[in-house]
Amino acid sequence: MNKTELQTLVAVLQARFEAHMPRHPQLAWAQVQQRLDKNTAAHEALAQMEATGGEPDVILQDASGRLLFADCAAESPSGRRSLCFDEQALAARKENKPAGSALGMAAAMGVQLLDEQQYRHLQTLGAFDCKTSSWLATPDEMRRLGGALFGDRRYERVFSYHNGVQSYYAARGFRAGLWV
Repeated sequence: MNKTELQTLVAVLQARFEAHMPRHPQLAWAQVQQRLDKNTAAHEALAQMEATGGEPDVILQDASGRLLFADCAAESPSGRRSLCFDEQALAARKENKPAGSALGMAAAMGVQLLDEQQYRHLQTLGAFDCKTSSWLATPDEMRRLGGALFGDRRYERVFSYHNGVQSYYAARGFRAGLWV
């Protein structure tokens, strides 16, 4: 990423941060900028989140000061839909294979899928996935049994469900999270 691209990305992130202060009321942009300046590896991952329609913004800060950027687009990011859960599920599909997997794409981007707790926290900050759904990080024991979690919001309520890992739908993608 060149200097101009980085400046453009940071300007977009700052404008979104300032436009949505209720998502992070205890933070100032200077704190975010300081974390970004120290973690140059995060720049490319954030650029990928932005390029695939995620609209990343800060939604959490942990006790050590790390910030969680998460996709805050109203619907599951459009550039990350129609994916089965992981590479093993993709390889097992014999017909109508999707273009890829959520975990494979997340790894290539340098991000992680939001887990159920992070997803539920995101949903306290607005109404997300009212028409789409998003794969969620799934406990290993559930994955070993062939299942995976996904979440959405319907009827003014947040749901998390299970589905077979080989499933994919045009309206299901994944929401990325990146600790900076």
